Amino acid sequence: MMARVRLITAEAVRSLGANLSTTFAATTTVLIGMFMLGLVVGLGSWALSLSDHYKKQLLVKVYFCTDLRCGHEATDQQIDNVRSQLIAMPQVKTLRFISKADALKIEQKQHPDMTRNLPGNPLPNEYEVIPKSGDQVDAIAAQLTQLNESAGVEKICPPPPDSKEAASSSGQSCNRITHRVLSVARYLWLVVLIAFVVLLVSSMLLIANTIRLSIFARRREIEVMKLVGATNWFVRGPFMIEGLLAGLIGAVGALILLLLGRTIFLGHVIHLHESEVHAWAFPFHVLIVLGAGLLLGALGSGLTIRRFLQV
Repeated sequence: MMARVRLITAEAVRSLGANLSTTFAATTTVLIGMFMLGLVVGLGSWALSLSDHYKKQLLVKVYFCTDLRCGHEATDQQIDNVRSQLIAMPQVKTLRFISKADALKIEQKQHPDMTRNLPGNPLPNEYEVIPKSGDQVDAIAAQLTQLNESAGVEKICPPPPDSKEAASSSGQSCNRITHRVLSVARYLWLVVLIAFVVLLVSSMLLIANTIRLSIFARRREIEVMKLVGATNWFVRGPFMIEGLLAGLIGAVGALILLLLGRTIFLGHVIHLHESEVHAWAFPFHVLIVLGAGLLLGALGSGLTIRRFLQV
């Protein structure tokens, strides 16, 4: 059995050397396809990590009434009532209360020029509501539709989607940022998946066409092998191994290019060692690219042999 495998492998290697043009076409096709696949996996996983990072920053802000804006200050009882309603919501992960004094300190630190000569503190008390998922921002805001000045609440950001506040300039500003982040996160997986499938299918078809040309170039050799009593799998074996070797060589070449690109260029564009936003680990890329290259080689050669190699 081992002797037969070695013989078939040697025949496949000899065939690759004897048909350099088709071998080069097959390996180049796999190399380009696997390089593009590696880019899609790397940049796609980084972009998904970036969108998840921004989704974690999405929150709902509940601003309470002040004398300056509403003509009256929200009472401690009203603030506690709102807190109880927020805690009861299943979408809420945590709450953070920011008092007027704390809000002013934050603004003084971030915008010292704008807050230097203020006659008083115009900022309201507020709750920062952190959802369990960024997709639940609108759901939390919708449940707060009944909160108004009678409950001590001046404004919710982002406002409930169907409210009058959502149509205002400030409401549109809140919603624009929130929905832009959510839209990117929602469609990013779909784009990455479509690109991944297109690359795999196109690479497999090109490999199949290359193996078909190899079969056509060796049709007389195949007829001679059958005449001397070669079995079907003995004839098909070298083509299968030829496809696997072409897929493996192309995948290894693609990994070398990806490693060079990651080392030389990517570090200047993306912070590879940033803890919050990062692509999948490179060893995981190696497994994906090698596995995809071998799979494409096997599928491309297998489908072509089944259709065009009648033995």
